[in-house]
Amino acid sequence: MNPLKRPAMEEENETLLSAKLQRTEDRPQPSAEDVRDTVSEESDDGYDSGELEASALEIEGLYLDTVNRASLDFDFEQLCSVSLSNNNVYACLVCGKYYQGRGKQTHAYFHSINEGHHVFINLRTLEVYVLPDNHKVDDKSLNDIKAAVRPTYSAEQVARLDSVSEDAYDLSGKRYIPGLVGLNRIKCSDYMNVVIQALAHVPPIRNALLLLPDLECKPPLVQRMANLVRKMWHPKLFKSHISPHELQQEIVNRSKRRFKLDSSGDAFELLTWLLNTLHMDLGGSRKSDSSVVYKAFRGELNVTTQQLQDTRVRAREDDPIEMDSAKPIVRSKVPFLTLSLELPPRPLFADGDDKGEVVIPQVALVSLLQRFNGSTVIEWQGQAKQYQLLKLPQFIICHIKRFTSTDLAAEKNPTVVNYAIHDVPFGSLLPKDALATRPHGASTYNLIANICHDGRPAGNKAPTELGKPATAALAATTAVTYTSDETTSAMGQYVVYLHHASNDKWYMLRDLQVSPVMPQMIFLSDSYVQIWQRND
Repeated sequence: MNPLKRPAMEEENETLLSAKLQRTEDRPQPSAEDVRDTVSEESDDGYDSGELEASALEIEGLYLDTVNRASLDFDFEQLCSVSLSNNNVYACLVCGKYYQGRGKQTHAYFHSINEGHHVFINLRTLEVYVLPDNHKVDDKSLNDIKAAVRPTYSAEQVARLDSVSEDAYDLSGKRYIPGLVGLNRIKCSDYMNVVIQALAHVPPIRNALLLLPDLECKPPLVQRMANLVRKMWHPKLFKSHISPHELQQEIVNRSKRRFKLDSSGDAFELLTWLLNTLHMDLGGSRKSDSSVVYKAFRGELNVTTQQLQDTRVRAREDDPIEMDSAKPIVRSKVPFLTLSLELPPRPLFADGDDKGEVVIPQVALVSLLQRFNGSTVIEWQGQAKQYQLLKLPQFIICHIKRFTSTDLAAEKNPTVVNYAIHDVPFGSLLPKDALATRPHGASTYNLIANICHDGRPAGNKAPTELGKPATAALAATTAVTYTSDETTSAMGQYVVYLHHASNDKWYMLRDLQVSPVMPQMIFLSDSYVQIWQRND
């Protein structure tokens, strides 16, 4: 367009707009009943449809070029910025602010007149209007904005997520990988971010949320979880990061502030609560196949219990406990979603080598799993118990118990857990008769997500030893050392390592930070929660 002709065009546009405003002002003012902020009532706001159709092309040509995609952010709660109402909210496509209604006497209508911003989208119906003309716009150039508000997927697209790796670019040209998108940290929400990232990479959970029909009829937690996961896997984001504010706020409210944003929480406790709540909201029951959560994570084990005083007498106190078959024994089958693994007790005194360096104790994951082999007896609350795995789910969640709380402070067990990331034989823990029925022998599992905790536990203000990093992971990734007066990341922060199936690579996600890592780097952090996938 010739810049010399721009003023004349603007003068003509202003004349057209003032003439239309004059015609609308000459009409009788509607009553309060006529201007309610509902979609059905706003469909007839006193506008002359014939006049609107006659000037449709002129209006679209005037205002569609004012749409500013760089200012749009649909991650936050859909509330009017003036009335704080969530009823019939429109987003201004020029400045990105939310306003209620589009009829006369509404906040969106006044915003269009006072600020000269004329293009709005309904965040529920995705219909686009030009205000104050109340002209509905149907232009294909706005489809990317509608997809940014509410991404949709076909079954074919979902089936390709784990097989085809395609890079995507945001509006600024920054490259990102769909599914590996950073999440904004809101105060102390890092423990929420890692749980969301891990569940978004469990294929059955992800696929169910991407293809869930009638989403608007689901409970709020399911709606917000599905919307967030859909945005995380969207290949046409306006920004290469997402704010999970809506979902996290719903978690705070739904859990009755058991999980908060202003204080650090436990990632494992949040994971178990979220899985059980999603199971119920998706119509789940006690049946093993009643929801996608139970289908993916539910297994079964046999628990043998005997009172501690009924067990065999031990010659020495440190001898293993043995059950007495002549005394009463209770056996029961119990379903499970997670397996908790006990670490060896934390050493009372730190061991050192000849150079004076601290030696961190280590243990193998397969050794921790032996408590579920049906022969190991453990003591728990005055009882002797044996656990025997009977049925392994498609995905196994392992919880490595690192944290203990005392009246003075929280303590963290620094023991390093060694494991292979491929072909771990969880199936060897099954009874022999169950193994005989399997055509390929013991089931093996691959690691797909590893939630780790770096630094000190929440609430522990004890300073770290001067000149030594808080964890092995910090020592490998940075040369900075921390003391009690420095950044809160040294006090403890969650990080998650994810395996991206489409390109068979590992990535480290720490809030907004997304970076590829070598598989060998995964072992340097203190593993806390792991998700394993069965090799079918």
